[in-house]
Amino acid sequence: MFGKKKKRLEISAPSNFEHRVHTGFDAREQKFTGLPQQWQSLLADTANRPKPMVDPSYITPIQLAPMKGEYGSPQVSGGDPYPRVPLRLPQSHGKPPGYPPTHLPYPPVFQHYKPSPYHHPPSQPSPPYTPQGAYSQPSSPYIPPGAYPPPSWGSSSDTQSSRVSHEQFRAALQLVVNPGDPREYLDSFIKIGEGSTGIVCIASEKHSGKQVAVKKMDLRKQQRRELLFNEVVIMRDYHHENVVDMYNSYLVGDELWVVMEFLEGGALTDIVTHTRMNEEQIATVCVSVLRALSYLHTQGVIHRDIKSDSILLTSDGRIKLSDFGFCAQVSKEVPKRKSLVGTPYWMAPEVISRLPYGTEVDIWSLGIMVIEMVDGEPPYFNEPPLQAMRRIRDNLPPQLKESHKVSSVLRAFLDLMLVREPSQRATALELLQHPFLKLGGPPSCIVPLMRHYRHR
Repeated sequence: MFGKKKKRLEISAPSNFEHRVHTGFDAREQKFTGLPQQWQSLLADTANRPKPMVDPSYITPIQLAPMKGEYGSPQVSGGDPYPRVPLRLPQSHGKPPGYPPTHLPYPPVFQHYKPSPYHHPPSQPSPPYTPQGAYSQPSSPYIPPGAYPPPSWGSSSDTQSSRVSHEQFRAALQLVVNPGDPREYLDSFIKIGEGSTGIVCIASEKHSGKQVAVKKMDLRKQQRRELLFNEVVIMRDYHHENVVDMYNSYLVGDELWVVMEFLEGGALTDIVTHTRMNEEQIATVCVSVLRALSYLHTQGVIHRDIKSDSILLTSDGRIKLSDFGFCAQVSKEVPKRKSLVGTPYWMAPEVISRLPYGTEVDIWSLGIMVIEMVDGEPPYFNEPPLQAMRRIRDNLPPQLKESHKVSSVLRAFLDLMLVREPSQRATALELLQHPFLKLGGPPSCIVPLMRHYRHR
């Protein structure tokens, strides 16, 4: 009735064991070391993303005039519309003989800035922020040194302006940041990303334990250091539920530190490169981004770097626009901008052609981002940036790879954004009325796309 008892298996001890993985944490560099490649990819799988760029060969003089109340804001004025010229990008590493100085010419008008009133970050928990995709270290889009002549400084108004030293620039920035040292109330800094203007860390408030994001930018290592004022002055005055909130800014040594909310859901880039979004999810993202753009455009702010890397998510699926380091302000006095600024594959044709442009460039870039959400990447992504920019400048608007697989209402929505003539492009407010956005769902419909959910 009882079966014979089975003999117990004997399992030998491991033999020829090799300890090949030695993982540690470099406190000085604030990063993990020795991680296996697969693990490293989870922390920095956007390392090959294209890099935002600024062409310093087309810089208009900066005039710092009062903008809102007592605050000041960088304004661009002067300069004639640029003719269509051969594409020429700045070099990324090293400077050949005769390359211009690292500092840029400015008129001596920094005295228009007024000090910012000091305020602590909100004590109540607010939706946190993670710039992991937006600030990851991308591959350089720049052409190899020697392929083109170094950019020239161009306009006579630039050469007539007095050059501002590092100390003068730092003193001007000191007027618009908060006093004090953020390390007095923040600790546990851990680096989570790196981008074209600096690094991003997460940190914790000592009194509450709440996590915040801290963007650290070295004043001496900027493509165009006057753009640092965007991080402080412009975004200090604009707040919206679909825009990442900036709490405070500080000068710590020769670094500008900007303290922001931390979004733990990561960047949209992680979603578009690893999953496929349905039309409900695409419409949900577009509604939030268009609400942010409608608000900013009404205030005369052009983002100039709309792409999946700049869209961050909370853990419950709410969507916010981030990364305003390349934004610009327009006004009745200065209705257009002219600088070549942005990330090549998402740039509007008029930016590449050096034509004066306005808020319409963000709408084109959003159209490219919709293609990202459908196809997983922007058009021409397998081509070098310079060649892609030529195609954007010279060709008809790009199409979806398999447009027959999407609804006609999505195609109609996209056709209103990818219009070569800026004046014919739909505005953010007009696009918010489009039937495609009625497909949008609650924020929770985005959650299943997130890494932590997929890997659970």
